[in-house]
Amino acid sequence: MSDIDISNIRRVDGGLLLVFRELMRHRRTTAAGKRLGLSQSAVSHALSRLRDLFDDPLFTRKPHGLEPTRRALELAPRIDALIDLTAATVGREGAFDPAHSERRFNLGAQEFIAVTIGAPLVASMRKSAPHASFAVEYLQPTRALASLMRGEIDLALGRFGATPNGIVLETLYTDLFCVVARKGHPRLKGKISASAYAETGHVFAGTPHDENVFDPLPDPRRIRTIAIVPVWLTALAIVAASDAIATCPRRLAERQAKTMGLQVMETPFPQQPFIKISVARRIGSADAGIDWLLAQIQRAVQ
Repeated sequence: MSDIDISNIRRVDGGLLLVFRELMRHRRTTAAGKRLGLSQSAVSHALSRLRDLFDDPLFTRKPHGLEPTRRALELAPRIDALIDLTAATVGREGAFDPAHSERRFNLGAQEFIAVTIGAPLVASMRKSAPHASFAVEYLQPTRALASLMRGEIDLALGRFGATPNGIVLETLYTDLFCVVARKGHPRLKGKISASAYAETGHVFAGTPHDENVFDPLPDPRRIRTIAIVPVWLTALAIVAASDAIATCPRRLAERQAKTMGLQVMETPFPQQPFIKISVARRIGSADAGIDWLLAQIQRAVQ
């Protein structure tokens, strides 16, 4: 090892790496300082040292907060892995104490998944981790994985295809689609025929250019579409107050049926369970808190 390598290693301390990680996650010096118990000036001083260490600005100030440079994005997964390895090396097994933890966990998920797990996850955390909390950012799968790689979120939940190196997937649950309509619908009483399905106006969740909007349909061209809205709760709210119908994930529909006054019906076409929801995490992330959170999420979908 050269003298220059030794010199650079001596300039690194765990506190600097933690500041970098929190700045990547929150993009504001005040938020990073709050997470680490540091003043804003202390975080700014640490950032100055980081810039000198890596010979790069790392973050530039924008109206919405700090924007990482290309170099910072490259460093993020390496620094996360280094922090995780350090924690595993010097920590002790079972160091996470949910009863006393004030940690805020960050999740990236599609909206219908967050709605499905939200209430039972809150109930579980109130019981076993009353001082902890979680924050959910609605992210489509590709963006969720990118955010996970950058260390901005602790877990990503979604319908994932190919995953990048450094990410491991675990199936959380599988689901079917169903048809929902308001209770008291003039034409539908607990079941729906193929002809009624084709003729009744549909509300879909997604964007007009989203290839997954019409996922469950055997032939979208034969369906009468009356609205495409950004999220499923909006779609269900429209259905609950009109004579429209929606074809949506069954778990979501069953969780919302009583509250929104919906009837849940089988689709008039055959299907296999092809909604597979997975949870993604970084490989080598030795974090007892994330292990605990994952167990709570798994219970929330049982």
